[in-house]
Amino acid sequence: MLTVYSDSHRLQNGRAELIDGTLKPCFENPSRADMVLTEVRARELGDIISPRAHGLDPILRVHDAGYVGFLQTAWERWTAMGRDYDALPKMWQIRRLREAIPEHVEGQLCYYSMDCGTPLTAGTWPAITAAADVALTGADRLLMGDRAAFALTRPPGHHAARDYCGGYCFFNNAAIAAQSLRDRGCQRVAILDVDYHHGNGTQDIFYDRSDVLFLSIHGDPRTEYPFFLGFADEKGEGAGLGYNYNFPLPAGASVSNWFVALDCALEQIDRFAPDALVVSLGVDTFRGDPISKFQLDSPDFVTLGSRLASAGVPTLFCLEGGYAVDPIGVNVANVLAGFNARS
Repeated sequence: MLTVYSDSHRLQNGRAELIDGTLKPCFENPSRADMVLTEVRARELGDIISPRAHGLDPILRVHDAGYVGFLQTAWERWTAMGRDYDALPKMWQIRRLREAIPEHVEGQLCYYSMDCGTPLTAGTWPAITAAADVALTGADRLLMGDRAAFALTRPPGHHAARDYCGGYCFFNNAAIAAQSLRDRGCQRVAILDVDYHHGNGTQDIFYDRSDVLFLSIHGDPRTEYPFFLGFADEKGEGAGLGYNYNFPLPAGASVSNWFVALDCALEQIDRFAPDALVVSLGVDTFRGDPISKFQLDSPDFVTLGSRLASAGVPTLFCLEGGYAVDPIGVNVANVLAGFNARS
């Protein structure tokens, strides 16, 4: 399986995030992608290529132009005030506050963010545009006839919605790739999110559409981040009613229960009969992940890859979460190897 990778991911290297009430070193850091790349190379899973530039047009097909413009200029505006440290919001536009976009960069940071765990840095813009190009280059290869491709996307993307960032995510790489596949000939695209945390951003982007099926297996939002989306009764709206499936599981859910949810998701994908499948590949379902609470072990990711291959659909993997850094490479490579063995 081909892997698409860019060294530009290292430019996003936040100093700290606010978690559990304290500032801590970011769980999402460059070592994650480095460990994955090392394991992919060691196991000789396929060629590794650099992305080609696609410009902003495919990103603007998914994200609000004002939001994109904010991300493009925010660091320059932030540092113009004499600040040489990462930017984090200090409040949010919530219930009964006026929904107006401030002029000041600090106000816009608050407006366009959903949490204070996603530091905007000097390297954010080049890193996130490179990650989008990685995903789009993977989509290119599916359209060229490849059976599958792995987009080693970092920063991750599935928490980024049309017009806000959060959960370490700025641009929604999987959504950008899925929209590009639609724009270039695929009539139906399915997105399956297997990260521990609900892909709230992806759901937001496609919630009213019937041409993109979204499915997510994740920790129950009653107790798990991102808390405010991911419930089982969220089925889509308008033309998208019936094209959104959430499979929330309680913290600590067993491996067998997780795979039952996967089988249910694959059944819906089979009914949808997509031309392509995009997998938001989070491996923070691993039993040793420091911020997640499922029980999958490394061999279970081989099974996951094999089950995904059984769908028989051209498949693009986009890396999402996974914060147990030492085994992240093994766990991701196990998914790809399991897929390869079944293909």
